[in-house]
Amino acid sequence: MQAWRVHENGEPGEVMQLDEVDTPTPGEGQLLLKVRAANVNFPDALLCRGQYQVRPPLPFTPGVEICGETEDGRRVIATPALPYGGLAEYAVADAAALLPAPEALDDAEAAALHIGYQTGWFGLHRRAALKEGETLLVHAAAGGVGSAAVQLGKAAGATVIGVVGGAEKAEVARALGCDVVVDRHAEDVIAAVKEATGGRGADVIYDPVGGAAYAQSAKVVAFEGRIVIVGFASGSIPSPALNHALVKNYSIVGLHWGLYNLKDPAAILRCHETLTEYAAKGLIKPLVSERVPFAGAADAVQRVSEGVTTGRLVVLPEGATR
Repeated sequence: MQAWRVHENGEPGEVMQLDEVDTPTPGEGQLLLKVRAANVNFPDALLCRGQYQVRPPLPFTPGVEICGETEDGRRVIATPALPYGGLAEYAVADAAALLPAPEALDDAEAAALHIGYQTGWFGLHRRAALKEGETLLVHAAAGGVGSAAVQLGKAAGATVIGVVGGAEKAEVARALGCDVVVDRHAEDVIAAVKEATGGRGADVIYDPVGGAAYAQSAKVVAFEGRIVIVGFASGSIPSPALNHALVKNYSIVGLHWGLYNLKDPAAILRCHETLTEYAAKGLIKPLVSERVPFAGAADAVQRVSEGVTTGRLVVLPEGATR
């Protein structure tokens, strides 16, 4: 079979190599899956660089999220077991962690559902307890992680403010349903958010960016607000001033979604059932901006790592049509 592999750590566009390899053999409790679609995630770039919390042995195949097909024909969502990731014709995944792909979504959309929307749901509901009528601010609202949070915020009845970088991404955020869109390239984010909220600020802030975005969050979070730390796509990890959190009376909460697989796997399934219902009702639909041919996988991972994309880039193996 064909598989994209990383033989040495570095930039994805430089170190990902298309190889002809043997089809992997599943271990105990695992299944072999035919890859129908593989969603590109920022962690794929970190894996290539050797900067992710998991460091599989070289060479390995990146690709942490797929829609796949079991040998008996079931269409499933999976997070492949590295080193046999999803940017290949076949991947390996733990059988106990497979989830049915929602019928309302095609293969590319289903491949982009799991990590981003589970992260959004747990972040907004389990960690931040977002309530109907509250104001939610989403950084990088036109990106893969941010776009999921926007849709989930609207589904929860929140007023959503989306912060984006550039006019093109602003259009995407509006189309996603943001009530207010702030272009950080053209506007003062702090002033714009205060104006939009009558000076009160945002009740919940969803931050997958870190760096300057976090500094802005601390200045526009409302009384008893919650800042949800999801990741650091900017490459800069902020050092919060805890005296500021005390004086303004807000919470800083972290979200490591992967821990739920270990600590509360039943919650993952319950969340998936909720997301499946949302998809059937049209409340959520992954924003797949590009369906990338298999040969373009390395370029896709590189572009996602550079933050120049909107929505999701999903790689389709040869012969895949959805």
